[in-house]
Amino acid sequence: MSDTLPSQSTTALLAALPIPALLVGADGRVLMANTHMRDLLGSAVARGQPYVSVLRQPALVDALEATLKDATPRKTRYLAQSGSKESVYEAFCAPAAPEGSVLISFLDISDLEQAGQMRRDFVANVSHELRTPLTSLMGFIETLQGPAKDDAAARAQFLGIMASEAARMERLVSDLLSLSRVEAEERLPLRDTVELGPLLSSVRNTLAARAEEAGVTLVAELPEESIELLAHADQLLQVFTNLIENAIKYGGAGGKVVVKLRRADGQPALRGQSGALVSVTDFGAGIDPLHIPRLTERFYRVDSHRSREVGGTGLGLAIVKHIVQRHRGRLKIESELGKGTEFSVLLPLGV
Repeated sequence: MSDTLPSQSTTALLAALPIPALLVGADGRVLMANTHMRDLLGSAVARGQPYVSVLRQPALVDALEATLKDATPRKTRYLAQSGSKESVYEAFCAPAAPEGSVLISFLDISDLEQAGQMRRDFVANVSHELRTPLTSLMGFIETLQGPAKDDAAARAQFLGIMASEAARMERLVSDLLSLSRVEAEERLPLRDTVELGPLLSSVRNTLAARAEEAGVTLVAELPEESIELLAHADQLLQVFTNLIENAIKYGGAGGKVVVKLRRADGQPALRGQSGALVSVTDFGAGIDPLHIPRLTERFYRVDSHRSREVGGTGLGLAIVKHIVQRHRGRLKIESELGKGTEFSVLLPLGV
């Protein structure tokens, strides 16, 4: 064991660090580990242990050995497993006191890694969503410029399909811009007073023709009392348009969609606040419970083929989730196969 121990100031400094830190002496043995380090590596980490028995991961051991030899700072990655959760750390090796010692500090970058993966997945999803209609458009353009150049019937048919594919891309770009805007505004204060009854009536009137085309009876059960709250009117319009439109598209087989609004007092989900509860219920095929936790993920679809057929982009419920979060509300999804689905939005009245 090293005869040279860390000074009281060094000991106090390591103990005060908000990240895991380990001090290794010139002889390759542990001089000190702070509480966060013991949480990371286990409470068995003790002064006098060889560092190889504590750290174990080859990349970190190599970085520490090199810094012990030449006193040059280095960094590497360290992976920690806690149950089913894997955390990623950036480990920094740097010369420290006492002379010849090395301080290893661990910065948790799991959130950054996850955000990076989410960005990569998002780009991959957008690319995939755009590739299919673009490939289709390019194929039809090539055909119209060649074999079908003088075929009026084929031209009319292909132009109709091309218009549909272009509209699909336009919806996707529109939803991407909308999602970006909603995320950017998520922490901005709400300043408008919105009366929910007239707003829901407006959505019902807008979608009445679409419901009729789909053979769906659209019913709105709205109270006579005025229910007002601080909100962003256009964003709430977007939320309820999306939910009701989805109910018509995917649950329309049940023949009816019911929209209800009521005041809900003393809501535990709102920490005892009073709220406005809006539910959109269809009586269609329902959704397998397996899918419900993931419905608000970007580009997640229960039935990808059907969703694209009816014009879905896979972003609508993600937009709904962000808007509801901005209004400090709660979104709840309940469904039973063969009986239908209910989307409920609970919004606080005292935002």
